[in-house]
Amino acid sequence: MIDHSLLRPELTLDEVRAGCELAARYDVASVCVRPADVTDAVALLKGTGVLVGTVVGFPHGGTTTDGKVAETRIAVAQGAAEIDMVLNIGWLRSGLEEGVEADIRAVVEAADNATVKVILENAYLTDPQKIAGCEAAERAGAHYVKTSTGFAPGGATMEDLALMRAAVSPHVKIKAAGGVRTLDILLAMAAIGVTRFGATATAAILDDQARRSQANTGG
Repeated sequence: MIDHSLLRPELTLDEVRAGCELAARYDVASVCVRPADVTDAVALLKGTGVLVGTVVGFPHGGTTTDGKVAETRIAVAQGAAEIDMVLNIGWLRSGLEEGVEADIRAVVEAADNATVKVILENAYLTDPQKIAGCEAAERAGAHYVKTSTGFAPGGATMEDLALMRAAVSPHVKIKAAGGVRTLDILLAMAAIGVTRFGATATAAILDDQARRSQANTGG
């Protein structure tokens, strides 16, 4: 359920490679790397079952649709299986839902068969805007809606996740990111219906899960 996040701008290549090795060791769903790191991550994770994802229009969402499409095509050609795109936050706040939807749809089409997760960046949105963003993402054919980049003033909240789950059909999944640092938080969010989690505290979360499983089995 975890997308191990390797997006901080200051990460060295050695740190990115170590993060990929950690992801393989813990057998997480994916790593989410910076666009320039996709090729390395794909090579490092080949044969592990861990997918490689990257970001588009990150972190502010204000790049042109053509720019997002180009980023997406390059990433997919390099082996990225998942695309976490930031919708156009300013357009959404301006009430331009049709433009937001078209922006997302263009990325979905460029992604071909890759999974597309749409980041709303809820810290900047009202509840009606969050709902409108979720609805636009579903109409555009996105596979997930996601709370945050992790680089805004706030991250995932239980209230936002419940709102997002109610705003889309069961065909659209929910990803929480920003502040998912403990197993208890992850489990509480999973109970709402979240199925993916962007996290940097992956080892701590999964080590805690292993300890609890061992205690429950008396091992």
